[in-house]
Amino acid sequence: MRFEWFIAGRYLRAKQRQTFISLITLLSIAGVTVGVMALIIVIAVMAGFEADLKSRILGVESHIVVMKQAERFEEYERVQEAIAQIPGVIGTTPFLSTQAMIRSAGGISGTVVRGIDPRSVGTVIGILDKETLDALMTSQEQHSDAALTPGIVLGKELARHLGVMKGDIVHLISPKGTLTPAGFSPSMKRFRVIGRFESGMYEYDGSLCFVHLEAAQSMLGMDRAVSGIEVKLADVYQAKDIARTITGILGKAFWVRDWMQMNRNLFSALKLEKTVMFIILALIILVAAFNIASSLIMMVMEKTRDIAILKAMGATDTHIRRIFVMKGMIIGVVGTTLGGILGIVLCMLLKRYQFIDLPGDVYYLSKLPVLLKTADIVMIAASSLVICFLSTLYPSRQAARLNPVEAIRHG
Repeated sequence: MRFEWFIAGRYLRAKQRQTFISLITLLSIAGVTVGVMALIIVIAVMAGFEADLKSRILGVESHIVVMKQAERFEEYERVQEAIAQIPGVIGTTPFLSTQAMIRSAGGISGTVVRGIDPRSVGTVIGILDKETLDALMTSQEQHSDAALTPGIVLGKELARHLGVMKGDIVHLISPKGTLTPAGFSPSMKRFRVIGRFESGMYEYDGSLCFVHLEAAQSMLGMDRAVSGIEVKLADVYQAKDIARTITGILGKAFWVRDWMQMNRNLFSALKLEKTVMFIILALIILVAAFNIASSLIMMVMEKTRDIAILKAMGATDTHIRRIFVMKGMIIGVVGTTLGGILGIVLCMLLKRYQFIDLPGDVYYLSKLPVLLKTADIVMIAASSLVICFLSTLYPSRQAARLNPVEAIRHG
């Protein structure tokens, strides 16, 4: 064992009883432990919120949306085939989107109408189950053959607001109507509710509805035109690169956006909030670092004679500096290790038993989501050790600058 480690270990013990650690040292270790533990728990919960929100958004929206800049988008089947050949693309589907009013016997509301192709939409978004898609396809086929009412799938909150259930009739009123001798007449079409969906996000559940693509085209007078093509990828984080590839293949006449661009504001806010929480909770570790610095300064004042004797015996300034840096880092390592273990254990318990409930009328989920990432744990531990190391620099420098002759004379 190097003598610096030996002396640093001895200095960690109180004078009176060698089996007890000094009170200041205990407080320093406790401060680092609480700071690291709090950071791990909060960052894990925020990462869980972000991952859960991302999965819910991507359950309703596609990874990439391809739209035409100016002209009507009618050659979508050819474009679909070209996009499907790109490596990493696992699904494509056309869609037609518009805003409308929806009216029922029990109420009226604004809505976003999305016309979809039930044959291919399941390969891109997962919010609609196979039974609902089959019912939507069947209702459209029956409507085409026997002039029956086509089907519509409503968000859970939208259906509740309208007071409708499966089998009820609703009317979609589109502002894209026709000009008649009596003036402008909005387009209105009857639909029968064949199902509901629930994404867990009020923004979608309260304003979105799905109809068959052909029914949407008929209501809007769009013939075979669509709003765009939705694309699903094998790896969501390759969206930016594949979007760039699609732009290169289709040319500047098309507008390509990935899911990160479409939800940039939301995820930027989450990232900023996570950063701010990290900084705020890191202040707990900083306070503990001040305790470490103060205990080392008191130790230097108390051990002035010992330092002088060590220097007289041949210890250099570097040796003295190492002794006090090692003492501070032992406190930092012990506190960081204990905090890391407690933080990980509490996160695992929270994830398994979910003993913290959230108010369902405020949040879109009822339990705290937890996602432990190795990178976050390493970053927190490294930050804690760096702060503890910085707190040892000034006391160790003062100890190394002591003049042994003056220290012995006045000790």
